[in-house]
Amino acid sequence: MTAKTLWTPTPERYNASTMAQFERFVGDTRGLTFEDYNAMWRWSVDDLEGFWNAIWDFFDVRASVRPEKLLVKRQMPDMEWGTGGRLNYAENILKHVEGREDELALIVQSETFERLEMTWGELRAQVASVAKHLRDMGVVEGDRVVAILPNTQTALIALLATASIGAIWSLCAPDMGHVAILDRFKQIAPKVLIAQDGYVHGGKTVDRRDVLGQINAGLPSVAQFVTLPVVGALPEGHVDWRDLVQGKVTFEPTQVAFEHPLWIVYSSGTTGNPKPIVHGHGGIILEAAKQSLHHDISAADRFCWLTSSGWIMWNAQWMALGQGACVALFDGAPNHPDMGVLWRFVADEQLTYFGAGAAYFTTCMKAGITPRADVDLSAIRSLGSTGSPLSGDAYDWIYRDVKADQWLAPISGGTDLAGAFVLGHPGMPVRAGEMQCRALGNATRAYDALGNELTGEVGELVCTEPLPSMPLYFWGDTDGSRLRESYFEDYPGVWRHGDWISIDETGASVIYGRSDATINRKGLRMGSAEIYQAVEGLEWVMDSLVVDLEFLGRESFMPLFVVTAENTPLDENRKAQINAAIRAQVSARFIPNEIVQIADVPRTLSGKKLEVPVKKLLLGGDPAKVVNRDSMANPDSFDFFIAYAQARASA
Repeated sequence: MTAKTLWTPTPERYNASTMAQFERFVGDTRGLTFEDYNAMWRWSVDDLEGFWNAIWDFFDVRASVRPEKLLVKRQMPDMEWGTGGRLNYAENILKHVEGREDELALIVQSETFERLEMTWGELRAQVASVAKHLRDMGVVEGDRVVAILPNTQTALIALLATASIGAIWSLCAPDMGHVAILDRFKQIAPKVLIAQDGYVHGGKTVDRRDVLGQINAGLPSVAQFVTLPVVGALPEGHVDWRDLVQGKVTFEPTQVAFEHPLWIVYSSGTTGNPKPIVHGHGGIILEAAKQSLHHDISAADRFCWLTSSGWIMWNAQWMALGQGACVALFDGAPNHPDMGVLWRFVADEQLTYFGAGAAYFTTCMKAGITPRADVDLSAIRSLGSTGSPLSGDAYDWIYRDVKADQWLAPISGGTDLAGAFVLGHPGMPVRAGEMQCRALGNATRAYDALGNELTGEVGELVCTEPLPSMPLYFWGDTDGSRLRESYFEDYPGVWRHGDWISIDETGASVIYGRSDATINRKGLRMGSAEIYQAVEGLEWVMDSLVVDLEFLGRESFMPLFVVTAENTPLDENRKAQINAAIRAQVSARFIPNEIVQIADVPRTLSGKKLEVPVKKLLLGGDPAKVVNRDSMANPDSFDFFIAYAQARASA
């Protein structure tokens, strides 16, 4: 890979980082030194037992019983971790209260509730109070407590209270449709449901009472409904959330097994029933601690990741809380009253780390805002990005119009493992379009179709060794067949994630999009991300979606759908500009067969483009089966593609 260098850390910066501290710790306690990061990465994936024990020791993981061996069974997909260990996720978050009761743990900026601060002492007290109330409701180890809440302190308190008593947590965002929520929660038969009856977003009040009524009626397993009233009165028979946080009780976390279920998260659910993915206490504690090295997070930081409560980044942000950092939550529209609202938040709260989906940074770039000129970003040291590939243009915009002297560290991972495969390193240079390194402990590689490792070529993203945060199982998948089919069907004993990736000899990588949405033109494979970068680099193209309809020997037919700027028709001149951009930046082989103007690109609730459902629809799939509209952020956008498919079929 040859990409321009945008930023290089000083030796002083790296030496002060948590990654450098960990490297010195390994040298002091294990007698190991490494000539470079790749040497340390190879140790971390070869000696999994030694590496994860070093993580345990460096981060002082709390446990009533430390497992004699962390990796009990190394073979995937039947790996076993931490047998005999006893610990608790919530305790390992709230250990940072000690000696810091009056220091800030949370800052919450909400359109619904305005601004709130919470100290570590207040957080622990409210978690303990809610935990007692859950116990009084009859919640015991293994019971499911579910919630429909925004990204505020309420959801965090409920998570920690649930985890502290050994119950299992699951969360949906309040803007999800009732069908999508029921598709998730009905599978896991919850005992308690916590919900907020409305919220404010983009300056508008959203009343969710009718939707919650449908959800409540569809969950017969729920013994107790807890409601936080915002737009109406407390429903009859419901418990008021505000009463649950008032108790004065001692925080007493239940010690559970290392692999005891912590939470259930879900695949995007674009087709079929969402996969209920179960992660364990011990695995999430270790993975989150390891991730903090790659984000360079410590108790001195003020951290924010712009996220919906329905995205795995909601769970991931507690990685920073677990290091004692102050976490800032933003609950509202990122474009209200204008695109500068988040950057003002970053400046006003003196955040040191800010992360968001790649689409957010691209939208800011296209809106033409210049945060560096509008607000004081002197406190910012690091920016993170994920959710989709960040274009080279967006890298340039960040260093030009946000801040030149800061570390940009895009990551790529997934809900499936609540972590990242490739991400940042505070001691490496930042190059446009690249992610800096493979995660410690994560044996990430690129494979061809035959299972051969590739270097410098695009292949399937795989993981060849177990991770402690990989799913324990899917809820209800009693024989494990669904889990095996999801990750281990293509390469026996090797996790296939479903992304295209290239990894060069230095370990730097580029993600090219989902491998199951691959473009294959005359034998040349290409992920969609490179086409999007070329097309969306045109100022008047606001969004795009491309699919390749080559299937079972059919000749490739590749339509490109574009959203243009307001009052910008897609005429022949603009189509020629698109083709020229693709020819210049990708290859003439990837000139689309047809360019079609659309109003909106279909996306999941977490912002991913629905390439595969559109592809299945255009290949003749049943519109009612190829996509679950309740899992979409903009379900009406799919109507255009149904009409387009019908027109193609009758042509």
